[in-house]
Amino acid sequence: MASPTIRSSESEEVSRRVRELLALCFSSVEAGGSQELEGSVKELVDCLDSLFENVASNSSDELETDDVVQVLAEILKFLSSPQLDQDVIDALSFELPKVIFKFADLSSRCLQLVEEIIDRLVVACNPRDMLSFLCEALDAARCSLLPSSCSTPLLHGLSKVFILVQRRHYEQLKVAVPVVLNVLKDMSLEPDVQVEGVFDKALAIAVSIRDVSLKLKKEEDTKVRCLLGLYVIQITAIFSVRIRDKVASFVPLVVQLEPFLTYCGLTQLGLITGNDTERLMSTVAGGDDDDDFRSSFPDINLGASLLFIWSKISPEVADVANAALRNDVSELQSNPVKRWQAYGMLKYVLSSGDLIWEFKRQTIEFLLDITKGVTPSQCNDEQIDCSDYTPSIYAALQAVTLVMMYAPEAALRIKTFEALKKIVSDIPAPQRFDILRALVTNSQSPSMTAILLGLLKDSMGRLQATDRATADTHVIELVELVLKPPQGGPPHLPDQSDAVIAALNLYRFALIFESTDKERNKVGSEVLSKKNLEKAYKEWLLPLRNVVSCSIAKKLEEDQDQESSLDTECLLVPLESVLYRCIELVEEILESH
Repeated sequence: MASPTIRSSESEEVSRRVRELLALCFSSVEAGGSQELEGSVKELVDCLDSLFENVASNSSDELETDDVVQVLAEILKFLSSPQLDQDVIDALSFELPKVIFKFADLSSRCLQLVEEIIDRLVVACNPRDMLSFLCEALDAARCSLLPSSCSTPLLHGLSKVFILVQRRHYEQLKVAVPVVLNVLKDMSLEPDVQVEGVFDKALAIAVSIRDVSLKLKKEEDTKVRCLLGLYVIQITAIFSVRIRDKVASFVPLVVQLEPFLTYCGLTQLGLITGNDTERLMSTVAGGDDDDDFRSSFPDINLGASLLFIWSKISPEVADVANAALRNDVSELQSNPVKRWQAYGMLKYVLSSGDLIWEFKRQTIEFLLDITKGVTPSQCNDEQIDCSDYTPSIYAALQAVTLVMMYAPEAALRIKTFEALKKIVSDIPAPQRFDILRALVTNSQSPSMTAILLGLLKDSMGRLQATDRATADTHVIELVELVLKPPQGGPPHLPDQSDAVIAALNLYRFALIFESTDKERNKVGSEVLSKKNLEKAYKEWLLPLRNVVSCSIAKKLEEDQDQESSLDTECLLVPLESVLYRCIELVEEILESH
């Protein structure tokens, strides 16, 4: 390693070279040469890049960091000179932010100096130009391989320059906010970054946007407030995903976001139904040409749902938001349309693979709260059209099934099953059977298929006469899907035993239910038609009987392990019993035909 005396001389040489280049920038303007100024600025940037490369290759060398501190101090001193020409400041403002951010992560002193340099440029330059320069620098920072925490001085500068912009505030903010969100997301994903520090920068941006809106008049103020609302909702999702330990430790951060929601005219009920996010987005990005802007808020529905769940997790959050949770729950309990909307929003929490389980547990608890007292009879009003909400309810139920399958605790799995039953019973009959059919068709788990077929069976007994024909068709279709899979061949046993038993029980129930309904017998039932009975007998039941008998015999013969043989028998013998009941019942009904 070089001696301290040699390193000290090298440090002085670097500082001297930077002073020379800064002096060249100053003299270039006096000579009246814009090309000379550009050349001098480029040389300065190249020098700083070279310095950073040297520091990066000797990261453990404290003297290298001292070089950087001296260089940054020289730049700050130069920019603070009252004799400095505006052309020089403008030229440096365009280039310096793209290079000096690299030094911010070297030490606390370097970070401080970089922020002071950015502050000086913000004060000295045209705000609209500086906003553009900082956004370009943030994009450059994202493309670099450096820690995203290096971007904090640039975010710091943006939070100050927003307030200084004099015209076209909304247009400027609309360009800058997506850039900020991308940087914040990158920063939040880095394992070594302190979330609190990143959050402080994000909060400073929110405060600046609010301060801008306070200066504006009606129409532009409305748009800026909507943009602020979207920003706050998005960063809620960003930071909630970052949580990996106790949720309670992040409550103080979320409390600071809640006042912005009130300022933007958002309500807890509006968030959980999606009405607020839809209003905000339609105000800010109403045209088809705003697709790129919309894509900057990929987690907006997740964030809105999480803000509501946060208020449920912590009384502190609810108090700040003036959230009357009891009233919101009562409204959702009594209003099926808003309840359906809430299902569609909460699916984003339940289906997220990035959130810790505490959020999903709270979401399931909330679903159980809003479905208390819900009965299928409440959802048979033909005047309430559920068709618009069917896709989102289907997606929500898919997310619920995932929680049922993968929840780490048995208690949560049990509660999730209760929520699944409640949501299914909350759907009007025609859409209910459509959704259950879609869930069964797309199920990859025999056990989940069995649960869904069980729900379908339970729903049949509560159907009105007008819905029976649709139910008959679904029963035939779904039983065939399990007993005669579309990919060919009989179901694979014993792996699919749960689904096969559930399908047989559903079919047997439908046969008995339709046979004992005199009114249905007069009209005619698809399940009891001779054509469908013969098809079921020849194509489903008899082939399955052969497969079951052969499987039992084969397993008992091949398995030397008594415990393994017993497991197989426990799976297939009940299946065989239900199968024979179905065969006997079909034979009896066919004889009556």
